Amino acid sequence: MIGSKLFRKIRRVSPLGMLLYLIIGLAALLWFVIAGMPFFHMVLSSFKEQFEIYNNGVFAWPEGFYLENYKTVLQGGFTTYLINSIIVVITSLILILFISALSAYVFSRLKFKLRSPIYALVVACMAIPIHVTLIPIYMLTQRIGLYDNIFALIGPYVAFNLPLSIFILTGFMMDIPGDIEESAEIDGCGKIMTFFRIILPLSLPGMATLGIYNSVNMWNEFSFALVLTQKPANRTLPLAVWEYQGQYTANITMIMTVLALTALPMIIAFIIGQDKLVKGMMVGAVKG
Repeated sequence: MIGSKLFRKIRRVSPLGMLLYLIIGLAALLWFVIAGMPFFHMVLSSFKEQFEIYNNGVFAWPEGFYLENYKTVLQGGFTTYLINSIIVVITSLILILFISALSAYVFSRLKFKLRSPIYALVVACMAIPIHVTLIPIYMLTQRIGLYDNIFALIGPYVAFNLPLSIFILTGFMMDIPGDIEESAEIDGCGKIMTFFRIILPLSLPGMATLGIYNSVNMWNEFSFALVLTQKPANRTLPLAVWEYQGQYTANITMIMTVLALTALPMIIAFIIGQDKLVKGMMVGAVKG
């Protein structure tokens, strides 16, 4: 039954449409191969022994699925790095989304004299290079006693991800019809209640997108994690690679294992959250 319906739909498509669908399908397949090959090669290399990658070639199939790499990594300090990354990313993300949502509501729905200059200043902060601030932030964390602490990473992560988040959420909230807010005010809702009951729920699709984007950035951040932490117990996942490389040598298969395990939580989170993200975007579009 389903096959016959699909066949009838295909028959209605013109030859030019079929050619267009074929080109789009081939382009999607090509993009999938280009994007997926590095990850596939990384996972494949993680199952090789240390010198197998040199003896048989980089792209050779592993002689056997060598699971000792994963056992060694998991028995090492990987769990500590993972817990630190989860704490830092979740705490920073909550602060980013809450502060950016409040700021975006002020810039998009409220009218006051300095709104445009302050908003322009926030947008201009997106142009500040992160690496320029490494030394001042390093000195600041030492003076306030947060150096070599995972909580020293939360401040820079929040500060450098706020401008873009505010910019995107402000544009998102500006597209919400003002009639909804006026109806809420007629029903007796103040500004705070209107924000939490009307504007914030309608902004969930934009916040979900920002959550995914900022989470990936903070999960993979290396510079601040390297400068602001020193002990292995206080480091995050991007620095776990350093355990398996020296000044002149590097254990490539172990590094690939660490990278594969580091990417796995983000992949699982995206697979779990993508359905809710799409549904939230559809709901937001209908309400908007």
